[in-house]
Amino acid sequence: MTDEIRIGISSCLLGNNVRYDGGHQKDRFLTDTLGRFVTYVPVCPEVECGLPIPREAMRLAGHVENPRLVTNKTGVDHTDRMRSWAERRLGELEKEDLCGFIFKAGSPSSGMERVKVYDGNGVPAKKGVGVFARAFVGRFPLIPVEEDGRLHDIGLRENFIERIFALKRWRDSIRQGRGIGRLVDFHTRNKLLYLSHSEKHYRLMGKLVARARDVEPEALYKEYERLMMEALSLKGTARKNTNVLDHMLGYFKKDLSPDEKQEVLEVISEYRQGLVPLIVPVTLLKHYVRKYDKEYLARQSYLNPHPLALKLRNHA
Repeated sequence: MTDEIRIGISSCLLGNNVRYDGGHQKDRFLTDTLGRFVTYVPVCPEVECGLPIPREAMRLAGHVENPRLVTNKTGVDHTDRMRSWAERRLGELEKEDLCGFIFKAGSPSSGMERVKVYDGNGVPAKKGVGVFARAFVGRFPLIPVEEDGRLHDIGLRENFIERIFALKRWRDSIRQGRGIGRLVDFHTRNKLLYLSHSEKHYRLMGKLVARARDVEPEALYKEYERLMMEALSLKGTARKNTNVLDHMLGYFKKDLSPDEKQEVLEVISEYRQGLVPLIVPVTLLKHYVRKYDKEYLARQSYLNPHPLALKLRNHA
């Protein structure tokens, strides 16, 4: 990759004392682990729109699809103030080339999902979206987003991080120039990654690239990006990954000895049964990719979709 990966993040998750009570919600995985590989762009909607620290706590109230942002005790409505600020801030963030955003779970301004919305009787329903989070997703629907709480789930964590690195590779490719040849090369390098998420999208993207000369360039790239991010948003499973591993094994028909082939089949089976993590069969296949000089497989992003140091494939 050519330069840093920039990720938007709720400022309190970095340890900044910006919450309503003057505290923070520092997340060590985000700061100490993922933070080694990305550059964060901190955002605190409530402070940046002009509210003080500390301040009266707020909540969402009214209709779930269009709630108001009001203070808990005094009932002061800050909705218009927040939306006006958000419109300006999103324009600034558009220039940041963000590859993702990590929101603070449960926040009335930044919660991505299941935020409490109080009805006229003061009864909460966990069906809301924070005012800023809703505006962000509406403005940047293809940029991967997640919440701090959901990132404690290893499957969701891997999916999010895989998407931000994939989006960065895509943008790097575009910066180097647009053209059918470059698109074909990018697609070829990422085929197995797509297959590990969605065979349907894998085929749709292949058909799109095959008729690239018949599609207006801007529309071609826009549709490819949409399909790519839609595919990668679908969670990978043991069944999908096993399909990819079996597909890779097919490239060694004339190379592996009977013992080597049996070893690979056993390791893939152990992975499928949940006995070993994905990193085990992938590492074994990477060994044979090098040993037998399989250039096509060596170029596949599936083998190295994100830094090994994140250990995202180390869990059975």
